[in-house]
Amino acid sequence: MAAPVAAPTGAPEPPETVLHRALSGRTLPTWAPWASALAAAVLAVAVAALTPVSGRAGTLLVGGLVFVAIETGWSFAVEGGRHAKDRLATTVVYACFVVAVTPLVAILVSVVAEGSKVFTVSFLTHSMRNIDPRQSGGGVYHALIGTMEQVGIAAVFGIPIGILVAIYLVEYGRGGRLARAISFFVDVMTGVPSIVAGLFVYTGLVLTLGFERSGFAGSLALAILMIPVVVRSTEEMLKLVPNELRESSFALGVPKYRTILRVVLPTAIGGIITGAMLAIARVAGETAPLLLTTFLSQSINTNPFSDPQASIPTFVWDQISKGTDASVARAWAGALTLILLVMVLNLLARGIAYLNRAK
Repeated sequence: MAAPVAAPTGAPEPPETVLHRALSGRTLPTWAPWASALAAAVLAVAVAALTPVSGRAGTLLVGGLVFVAIETGWSFAVEGGRHAKDRLATTVVYACFVVAVTPLVAILVSVVAEGSKVFTVSFLTHSMRNIDPRQSGGGVYHALIGTMEQVGIAAVFGIPIGILVAIYLVEYGRGGRLARAISFFVDVMTGVPSIVAGLFVYTGLVLTLGFERSGFAGSLALAILMIPVVVRSTEEMLKLVPNELRESSFALGVPKYRTILRVVLPTAIGGIITGAMLAIARVAGETAPLLLTTFLSQSINTNPFSDPQASIPTFVWDQISKGTDASVARAWAGALTLILLVMVLNLLARGIAYLNRAK
């Protein structure tokens, strides 16, 4: 078989070869981001040492800006303007992600590191009754009971109301005047400060109607804060349910209320439970409304309808306000307990959503 004849020197290249070279071009090596990050870190440390810029936040900010500049400039010199713009956008997105995640990770690491020093079985099974602020020992048992009861009662009121309101807005009141008014007030409630909800319950129930400060009063304040979160999350999940499912159910002669109960809600149950858990996590750490409605207690009170009742947020506030080493350590452990409680509730909700998912 004869060998292929090579193209004569100086002959034009085939169009597909020229197009491939133009589209591919040169690219940065795979280690380029790591090299840029290392150079940015060195320059950021040098800037922090030689200029008034100091502290972790300032150093991280300088390092991020230098990293973006190095990566973009290097890409522009090697890959060209089009690839440099794409790399700039990608680098900015990743940088924003790091900026958003870093405080969260720092908070979690701090809480776990400080709270684990006191977080023991004894801490979870004892209250603060007869414990001096300067004395070690005591625990969060009374506050844990109060938080579970208060958040549970708030969920009993807030979650069903929020889901029903969302069902009306999506399934019955589309475009109606009443639906627009309800949607407006839900938006207003979303921006209401938590202390306003506590003040409303305190003046309306405690001062006007003569109710005593109790866990139930705090639960009502928390329910007010839960409702708009549940409404908005459930509303968005219901809107994601395809209309074809509703129309198929109607075509089979199924009434609308049964379609909602048997088709729409099971399809959106995962998102609805997620929204409910977001609402629970939103109110589980509230302190201001509980200070007005439940006040403080160092003893175990399992009756949410009578006498002041502690909660984990008020426990943390009370311990941190004492200012002693022992009380501050208990405050860190209380914060860790609250994080673990919310995490356990989320896992349980995920399990329930998985078992009840549409099949």
